[in-house]
Amino acid sequence: MAMPTIPENITIHLGDPDQPARNITVPFVDYIKNVASSEIYPTWPDSALRANILAQVSFALNRVYTEWYRSRGYDFDITNSTRYDQKYIENRDLFDNIVKLVDDLFNDYVVKQGSVEPYFTQYCSGTTVTCEGLSQWGTVDLAEQGMFPYQILQYYYGDDINIVYDAPLAENVPSYPETLLRLGSSGEEVRTIQRQLNRISDNYPAIPKIPVTDGIFNVQTENSVKEFQKIFNLTVDGIVGKATWYKIKFIYNSVKRLAELSSEGISPEEAAPLYSSVLREGDTGTNVAFAQYYLALISFVDPQIPQVVLNGVFDKNMKNSVIAFQQKYGLEPNGEIDRRTWNKVLEVYNTTIQALKQQYVSDSEKIYPGIILTPGSSGDDISTLQRLLQQAAQKNSSIPSVEVTGTFDGPTENAVRVIQAQNSLPVNGSVGPLTWAAIVNIAESP
Repeated sequence: MAMPTIPENITIHLGDPDQPARNITVPFVDYIKNVASSEIYPTWPDSALRANILAQVSFALNRVYTEWYRSRGYDFDITNSTRYDQKYIENRDLFDNIVKLVDDLFNDYVVKQGSVEPYFTQYCSGTTVTCEGLSQWGTVDLAEQGMFPYQILQYYYGDDINIVYDAPLAENVPSYPETLLRLGSSGEEVRTIQRQLNRISDNYPAIPKIPVTDGIFNVQTENSVKEFQKIFNLTVDGIVGKATWYKIKFIYNSVKRLAELSSEGISPEEAAPLYSSVLREGDTGTNVAFAQYYLALISFVDPQIPQVVLNGVFDKNMKNSVIAFQQKYGLEPNGEIDRRTWNKVLEVYNTTIQALKQQYVSDSEKIYPGIILTPGSSGDDISTLQRLLQQAAQKNSSIPSVEVTGTFDGPTENAVRVIQAQNSLPVNGSVGPLTWAAIVNIAESP
């Protein structure tokens, strides 16, 4: 899961979750101004107002961050029903002093120490309705006793809370990656489901643990997904589409109690990304090299896309190539590789290699198949890999020979690891584009 941000906009359902009603999308800051003006009184002491606004912000952010409603199949972030969420009155008048406070506080929120997600700051009026969380009217008494906003929040939510200040603003993008995740996929989204499935398996031991959560969709990940799908009555195909993605998120939220006062929390280590979410000019490393590999082949057959230099550096030349690609495929031409651009690059690459394999039949086995090949997997691509490894072993005696079995077995993994070590590549035993290129280069060497 990514680190929390403040959404630019929030979508509100004007009714109970299952009640037919309109959805409206408004700026997040305006939403909080409306909620605060609807739920608290402008005449309350400043400390009480600030404590309440921080609780309101945190509550809404928890709904957005956990995708509480979207993970249940709804197309909104929050409702305006006080039975479930916060009071929002469309087109209501706002109080000037509350507007000024919200402008100051809308990007601050409450967390539990050691956790990164916005804390589920449950609250109620404290008069007509009482609950285990914050009492809105109770904050008035505490403020009149001289308590500061942080002390008031501690009184209700415990001493082990912190306030995150000036959180960054970002577009509210649904977490589903908009592409199927399957055997051979890779990236931060794969790593997310690996971690979530491993946590879910603590409560559902029939789901096998994934030994290494490295963002590579391997056989162990596929087996874990299949068992999850079986338990929760989904199509058992080992592929993570939208239904499986959000069911995983829903169960993960539930077992960790992320929308409860007793939340287990998400640690900084869990939220820290392994893969960059956006590649841009100036970046370097393996992910940049991956993107260059795909773009190089696309530009080979498409003269509208400038060719890139395979140097692992996101330089001006690569940026121009990305911009041309984005312009051709109707994406924002900003020269950065975000999730949408990356998914389109993979789609175009896979379409391109199918055409190339038909055109260059004799050399078709040299073309990277477009998915990461992992130990335990099988099929024609594995047979091709093993034939290339055999040829490489004939050119380099330090590479152990393998048999063509069509199954990514131990000897195949061992040979791959040797080549990765010799070529200063990550020694993980899986074959991505850079490892594939290294194997082909050795196999074709004099």
